[in-house]
Amino acid sequence: MRETGEARRAIAFVDGQNLFHAVRRAFGYSLPNFGILRLARAVCASRGWDLKEVRFYVGVRQAGDEPFWCAFWSGKLGAMGREGVRVFTRALKYRRATIRLPDGGTHSFVTREEKGIDVRIAIDVIRMAHRREYEVAVLFSQDEDFSEIAREIRAIAAEQGRWIKIASAYPEGRTKSHGINFTDWIPIDRTTYDACIDQRAYPPKEGEGPTRGRRPRLPRNPRP
Repeated sequence: MRETGEARRAIAFVDGQNLFHAVRRAFGYSLPNFGILRLARAVCASRGWDLKEVRFYVGVRQAGDEPFWCAFWSGKLGAMGREGVRVFTRALKYRRATIRLPDGGTHSFVTREEKGIDVRIAIDVIRMAHRREYEVAVLFSQDEDFSEIAREIRAIAAEQGRWIKIASAYPEGRTKSHGINFTDWIPIDRTTYDACIDQRAYPPKEGEGPTRGRRPRLPRNPRP
């Protein structure tokens, strides 16, 4: 169905870990420094869409696993919630994996698994389309698993006889990148991203906000 000039209700669905790693590759930032509400507003405003809601999904470490990141996400997600962002979290799971080396030996390592985040995003995008809660779904992700959602959204649009768009927004640095297949691609340039950076410190400094005590030291190679 053809798009008209009318304002379109948009909902942003943000894959937090995917967005952070994409930002790090594109712009080199070592922390998730996005101000996601401002960034979603900027993306939607550039297309003339009426942003109604931002939904942020992320896997987080449990208490006792790397205190810095526990405190960081606790502070950042709390600030998002106070701004009106809907936050959904899942615990990061760890498992030991072993691979066989070419020389016949083996190498064991610990890997992280973010169980349930992709499934939750997919369910929400499809459920809210069925309920006619938006005309535009903006996925802040480059995960190709979501390409199947785009096909489903097109089927829903045909069934309901209405216009629905699904787009993927992603940071683009010097190396060309791309969005999710079967979606509209919205590259985010460095200027737009930098204008939306969250300048607040997480966790807050001593005496600021709900967390008191000494601020944990940032790891040399931070991996949230």
